[in-house]
Amino acid sequence: MTKIEKTVNLMKEENTYRRYEDGDSKYSDFSKQIFNEDTSHKCPTYIHKTPPCQGSCPSGEDIRGWLQIVRGIEKAPEGMSMSEYAFRRSTSANPFPSQMGRVCPAPCQSGCNRNEVDDYVGINAVEQFIGDKAFKEKYKFDPAPELNKERVAIIGGGPAGLSAAYQLRKMGYASTIFEEREKLGGMMRYGIPNYRTPRDILDAEINRILELGDIEVVLNKRVGKDIPMEEVENSHDAVLWTIGCWNGKSLPIEGSDAPNCLSGVAFLEAFCQGRLKVGSKKVVCVGGGDTSIDVVSVARRLGHISNLNPQESPEAVVHGYVAQDVSESAIKEGANVTLTSLFQKEEMTAAEQEVNDAVHEGVTIINGVLPIKVEKDESGRAVALIIAECKFEDNKPIAIEGTEQRLEADLIVSAIGQSPDIEGLESLGNEKGFFDVDDFYRHKTKEGHFVAGDIIRPHLLTTAIGQGSIASQSIKSFFDNKDFKRRPKVDVHHFNLLDKLRETDLEPETYTAPIEDPDKQRGTDTSGAVIHNYEDRSAQEIIPSTELFLGHFKHEERVKRGEAVPSGDEVIDHYEDRIIGLSEEDAIKEASRCMSCGMCFECDNCVIYCPQDAVFRVKKDVATMGRYVDTDYDKCIGCHICADVCPTGYIKMGLGE
Repeated sequence: MTKIEKTVNLMKEENTYRRYEDGDSKYSDFSKQIFNEDTSHKCPTYIHKTPPCQGSCPSGEDIRGWLQIVRGIEKAPEGMSMSEYAFRRSTSANPFPSQMGRVCPAPCQSGCNRNEVDDYVGINAVEQFIGDKAFKEKYKFDPAPELNKERVAIIGGGPAGLSAAYQLRKMGYASTIFEEREKLGGMMRYGIPNYRTPRDILDAEINRILELGDIEVVLNKRVGKDIPMEEVENSHDAVLWTIGCWNGKSLPIEGSDAPNCLSGVAFLEAFCQGRLKVGSKKVVCVGGGDTSIDVVSVARRLGHISNLNPQESPEAVVHGYVAQDVSESAIKEGANVTLTSLFQKEEMTAAEQEVNDAVHEGVTIINGVLPIKVEKDESGRAVALIIAECKFEDNKPIAIEGTEQRLEADLIVSAIGQSPDIEGLESLGNEKGFFDVDDFYRHKTKEGHFVAGDIIRPHLLTTAIGQGSIASQSIKSFFDNKDFKRRPKVDVHHFNLLDKLRETDLEPETYTAPIEDPDKQRGTDTSGAVIHNYEDRSAQEIIPSTELFLGHFKHEERVKRGEAVPSGDEVIDHYEDRIIGLSEEDAIKEASRCMSCGMCFECDNCVIYCPQDAVFRVKKDVATMGRYVDTDYDKCIGCHICADVCPTGYIKMGLGE
């Protein structure tokens, strides 16, 4: 039974329209009492907060925003299609919607408040629709602004470096990307197989960034080896390090130095470079995360060939940087592939769907076991991995005596983590080789140097993208000689009502102080120079499900993407895109399941249920997203019904005290 199935089975009946339990007749806290006889202590105001999907997104995407656009609530500017507008909102934070829509493990979906109703919103699926539509329609970014005088060196052309180059160019800064490999993309290209990140779309999303102009690319050059660091410093005004972690950790057990014991990082890089075209007959991978799933899925696709030339064995290819010359007439046979994990299936860090797909493709998964020893033959090659069941003591796995198993293996792959490769850059690293940074992603010991991505701590692709964005903001502050103020508590790309009003030609009037009558400087209720009864707390607060009116939302089954996951020996050389994206109709339907937490989605509940007709719709010629309803405070009696029936938690009884 999957996690989702368990969640659904544990769910209660549909939420009702009842706010309180039987017998409740008084407020538990007198300070929150709204009424005092026939006068009101509080009246409604409109509070914008960040939804938990965005608060959970390491890239800081305005997820609610582009879901609202896809569903049709937030309208595109005149002359722009829904899909292009959604693309522009999505890529304000993340320039890789197609890639992230496919491979991101989606912490946003885990945080989605819709989980309290039925099932999360398929955010990844809608994001893939946006990205694939942009690829098909060849959408471009808006032209970049004129250049400032400063130029940034970006060391590493992976997701963090490309994200930073993109954000910097939008702020008017040119950059030079130094990449030691032959192509840009980092782990998106060399750490994830092509059937998960289709290379034509990846290339298009990278080229879209480069087409902004004034982003120079230097390939096949390693800073600290081929190019002295001092040369880079002298020719640039700031340096951003996004070099990733390219050394895989070996198994910390006896015998792991055998030549046919490889790291998952090296195995996948050889495959993604096109050098590794056939694998081994018996493959055992140790892991449990996303990298290990990619390893075993690739191993199943590579299959094996009997009597393969020893010079073309997988370990010879990985260690020797040579490509296999496999005849097209050679008959590939299926590989026996096993994945071992310390944790039970439901506790594995790999995405649940990826685990299920691997099993469907013929991978055997053994959970709750610890590798004990690599068994070698007389020549020193690994022939088996000894494992044992384990238990945890003080958060450490301990083998249970008498539970040992022997797994025969021609190839053993370790996918238990990554470590930095900082040869030539040792002065920048700490004792473990990582780069230490402060809260603004400035290098702690190198002035004018900034850091983002896995070289800080290996994590998700989306994390690297978000760090690249934040680092670019810090670089701008560095160039502007501004003090680095405290970053907001919710550090994401938020909906901005003022920007929306400007977009729709509804910008507030310019404020002019009435000098001749100082008393008029105090009141703003009739002024067109301010935005009334609206408070933006999105940089400080994430809205929980407890602030929503969940009874408004009925159970709706999630619209799921299709999959083309092969089984059995069909998996051999199956490199087609595994995910079948949503149609526009289905994308709109799925986006419509979004509960718009912390922002009005125009349901009219407040207008319908207000007993005083105090809440009213804003006139269409001055309405926009976030300004759909208003309150006449001369009529409002503070009855709080509007706040009670607001599904999104956008209305709060906040005025008057």
